[in-house]
Amino acid sequence: MARSIVHYMWVAVLLAGAFMVNADEADAPKPVPEAFQIITDHKGRFGGKSVDYRAVVGNQMLKRGDGTVYAEAVTTSYIMKNAGPLRPVTFVFNGGPGSASVWLHMGLMGPKRVRVPSDAADAGLAPYQIEDNPLALLDMNDLVFIDPIGTGFSRLAGDGKAEDVYGLEEDARSVSEIVREWVRSNGRWNAPKFIAGESFGTTRVAAMLPYLQGGAEPMRINGVIMISQAMDYTGSTPVHDNLIAHVTYLPSLAATARYHGKLEGEKGDLSAFVAEVSAFATDEYLPALFKGSALPQDEFNSIASKLAAYTGISETYIKRANLRILTGRFAKELLRDSGEIVGRLDARYRTSDLDGVGESARFDAASAAISGAYSSSLRHFMQQELNVQLDRPYYGSGPDVSANWVYDRSEGYNEPSYVNTAPHLAEAMKLNPALKILVASGYYDLVTPFFDADYTVGRHGIDTSRVTMKYYEAGHMMYVYENAFVSLANDMRDFIVGSLEAN
Repeated sequence: MARSIVHYMWVAVLLAGAFMVNADEADAPKPVPEAFQIITDHKGRFGGKSVDYRAVVGNQMLKRGDGTVYAEAVTTSYIMKNAGPLRPVTFVFNGGPGSASVWLHMGLMGPKRVRVPSDAADAGLAPYQIEDNPLALLDMNDLVFIDPIGTGFSRLAGDGKAEDVYGLEEDARSVSEIVREWVRSNGRWNAPKFIAGESFGTTRVAAMLPYLQGGAEPMRINGVIMISQAMDYTGSTPVHDNLIAHVTYLPSLAATARYHGKLEGEKGDLSAFVAEVSAFATDEYLPALFKGSALPQDEFNSIASKLAAYTGISETYIKRANLRILTGRFAKELLRDSGEIVGRLDARYRTSDLDGVGESARFDAASAAISGAYSSSLRHFMQQELNVQLDRPYYGSGPDVSANWVYDRSEGYNEPSYVNTAPHLAEAMKLNPALKILVASGYYDLVTPFFDADYTVGRHGIDTSRVTMKYYEAGHMMYVYENAFVSLANDMRDFIVGSLEAN
């Protein structure tokens, strides 16, 4: 997970200790695996068209400049038969850091998807319903699902060490190499190229752009799809002294309170409601926080009253918290009277918590409800339909990544600061004046709040005329809600078509 943003695979950090190995063993040279490709042929109907396509699960060795191998990357590609080298291709990955591509693979973009309850109910027990995904984009472009090193089937190899890949720049470099080597192996240099990332995957894609669009073999990217963006962690790190995050999270807290019936008389349009809260957050709440102890008492009382009206949290609690409602506490406090917690990944989810008087929730309600369904369904699909029988586990959440991740390995004195790759995106858009961006956000996302997307895109010199912002009445993985799944799939389709037509 990201340092303090609590990206959606944050639970892996709690488990990392169980997987840690002796440092000497981790650094010992590893065998260089044999190359393999597992190929199966399929037919499906996507975008209203019949498509014959080939699924290829294969590996590629990542090498240093001197030719030594440091990692083995395993990707899953869906390639339309007889389409030719100019067919567009989209590279897809999730976030974490340490997450495999299972979520976007089985939830939104793959040819099959697992259906979980759309109403934020628990997904229950196996067998889960795996169905065709007619909204997948295979009628218009090929898809390559990337599992970064340490996730999925991808592993360190040769003399590779944790510090080669488990850091922000190292990760961006290695995943860029995966993209470039796939393009090389498949002869797709002149094909339009798109990248889709979710959560930390959006941090990654912004950091990748200098590696992809520069260097000895530069390739331009046609478009980037950012799902639940997390480029600048200032607005997605809810801690006591971070005034910006109190502002960026407030509209999501208000939307959550409204969803769970905690706001009196609030029945109007959700988008209009969050726009009202967003205006209050920037015009009144932020100035009040900035004044700190100099805030007059009457203004303090007024802000507390409005916060209570917007969040469903008692005015007494808010005053005791000095107007600062931490998101982790909110997830526990909102439904405390019923002994329930709301999810962080998707605040529509609610469940009981063992500790009825605790300060914060002991686990994420949304992750607990659906993770098993996604994990089991992908493994079943790969074994039964893609004929993948590899003798290694598929890590949905990479234990070695969580245990060894370091954001900044640069030498010298580095004063602590929030992770921020948004300037990379701004620079990439200057260098590539045709690059377009789609940003998709969920109103009920308490990990990467939608208002932070507005804040981030609007403050780093990003050309907003080439950015499309979309919002959905769901959470971090908004596609678990059926209406949002359909809307997002169609929005991605429109974005890719529009990007291709513009060029």
